[in-house]
Amino acid sequence: MFPLSVTQYVQLGICAIALLFSAYLGYSYEHSRFMAFKQEVESVARVQEAKNESIQKQQTLVNQGIEKEYNAKLTLLRNYYANGMHNASSGKLPTNASTPIGIDAVTAYNLLVGQCASTTQQLVSLQEWLNLQMGIK
Repeated sequence: MFPLSVTQYVQLGICAIALLFSAYLGYSYEHSRFMAFKQEVESVARVQEAKNESIQKQQTLVNQGIEKEYNAKLTLLRNYYANGMHNASSGKLPTNASTPIGIDAVTAYNLLVGQCASTTQQLVSLQEWLNLQMGIK
């Protein structure tokens, strides 16, 4: 082993300090880039959260509107078919002459038609709801 002189120790110390300083500079540069990325991600997340809340509020309003409209139309349909589809301008519906005495065909027909109308209204309201939900952005 060769004994090192004082100047060589100083040179080794300067090299060690330069090496540590360059490592620190690399770390601080990457750390600042990471912090900038982190802030960007947080701001994008806040914007997305606000957008999600807005969409959720719009969906709630659409759901309430469609539900109220559906219930109102369903009530009208049930009232219409429960009364045997009587109008003030028309008389009773004709009865089927070949119907046995124990069966009221007109009532059964009105019940069936009422159920079909209710199902149709349900599907129409569902389509309306779906179209409105797809339009929310």
